[in-house]
Amino acid sequence: MTQYLLSVQGVDYGAIPAQDEMEQTYGAVGAFNEEVKSAGAWVFAGGLQAPDTATVVRIENEETVLTDGPYAESKEHLGGFWVIEAPDLDAAIAWAGKGARACGSPVEVRPFEGGPED
Repeated sequence: MTQYLLSVQGVDYGAIPAQDEMEQTYGAVGAFNEEVKSAGAWVFAGGLQAPDTATVVRIENEETVLTDGPYAESKEHLGGFWVIEAPDLDAAIAWAGKGARACGSPVEVRPFEGGPED
């Protein structure tokens, strides 16, 4: 089995969703998580705080330099992720479709290096 990263592409729409809408999304994602676990495909998952909580670490002239905020200004950002195991890309894409439906955002699928597809 290959491990895949299913990354949620969060989009800044400006307005914060209503509480009932957020609860509905959390419920759908929770149900999706349980489905992945019960199928034996679950490895790990996590949601991320807003991009403005990020700290970028870089090395310049052998010195560590920290910058507050995201690496790049963008309307899209990494909002969360799942790491799953799937027999092939088609199966990972099927999981990503279910995840995208649950969280209401696009999900990118990428295999980890070193899997059978390399």
